[in-house]
This record gives sequence, structure tokens and C-alpha cells, in this order.
Amino acid sequence: MPTATLPPLNRQFVAHFGEMGSKWGINRTVGQIYALIFISEHALNADEIAELLEFSRSNVSMGLKELQAWRLVQLRHQPGDRREYFEAPADVWEIFRVLAEERRRREIEPTLSMLRSALLESPASDAERHAQERMREMHDLIDRLMKWFDDVQRLAPETAMQLMGMGATVTKVLSLKDRITGSAPKKKKKPAAG
Repeated sequence: MPTATLPPLNRQFVAHFGEMGSKWGINRTVGQIYALIFISEHALNADEIAELLEFSRSNVSMGLKELQAWRLVQLRHQPGDRREYFEAPADVWEIFRVLAEERRRREIEPTLSMLRSALLESPASDAERHAQERMREMHDLIDRLMKWFDDVQRLAPETAMQLMGMGATVTKVLSLKDRITGSAPKKKKKPAAG
């Protein structure tokens, strides 16, 4: 029977984060461990995590290793204590940045690499030419998004938050720019109905 318990609001957040973890590509246990560390007032050691979540120590150790591999937790040592303590970065923008970089490295870069290789091939048929053109469209979109992401990463967090808060205002500014410069973006032709 655990001696430490989570308040109901904390338990609700931890449970939800665990359920969402599976949708984000991490297992439920890792999601719950991260949620607990994220909302904790102080760094936690593996024994505390195991007790609060009622998980086995080995599951907690494996989860912490995965979170360290994702660079989502930081290791801390307490004076006079040999145990390792874990905490999440204090800045949520930093957490988002690290998570986005890791997802890019693990998921997007391999896809871009495959697309680049495919685009270097000489198509041998109309079907391959068509497929290669579709791959080029996908490559160009992903590549443009990654360049935009790099630009956003270089912004100060406050500036990035302001930019996100602008929403549709950005579209209005771009429309105004197009009217002033006379350079409206080209629209794709819709196929004729037939």
C-alpha cells in the first residue's frame, strides 16, 4: 500500500497524459511518468515515482531511460543523496522545442531522406513519373515546413508566442502585402467538371 498519494487533480492529469501518450507514439507508462514529473513541485527519484504511480521500479527505470533519450527530463543529484532525481524543463516552450526536434530527427528526417533518394531516380514509366511528381510535392511541402520550423526555433519564445497569437491576422497582413506589391500568389487551376 503506497504511503504517498496524488491529489485527484494531479491523478486526473497523469491518467489523461498516459492515455494520450499512446496516440503520440509513446506507451502509457512513459506518458504517466512524464506527466508526474512535469507537474511535480520538485525533482523526483525513481522510488518516489514508482510509489506515487503504483508502478514497478523496473517499469519506472525503463520509462525514465526513454524520457532521457527523448531529452524530456533532466537528471539532478541532491547533496548527500546517491539517488538520481528527475525533473522536466521549467519552460514549456523548451519542452515543445525539444519534443519537436526529436520527432523531426526520428520521423521527418528519414522521410525526407527517402524522398530525396526517390527524386534522384530516373522514372521508367508514366506511373513512376506520376508517383515521383507526387513525391516531389510532398518533399517540397515538408522541406518548406522544416525551414519555417527552423525560423520559428530561432525566435525568442516571447516572439514565437506573439506570432502564434496573431492567427488569421497573419493572413490579412500577407493579403495587404500582395495588394501593395501586386504579387498575389498563383492559384492552382481546378479541373473542369465533366
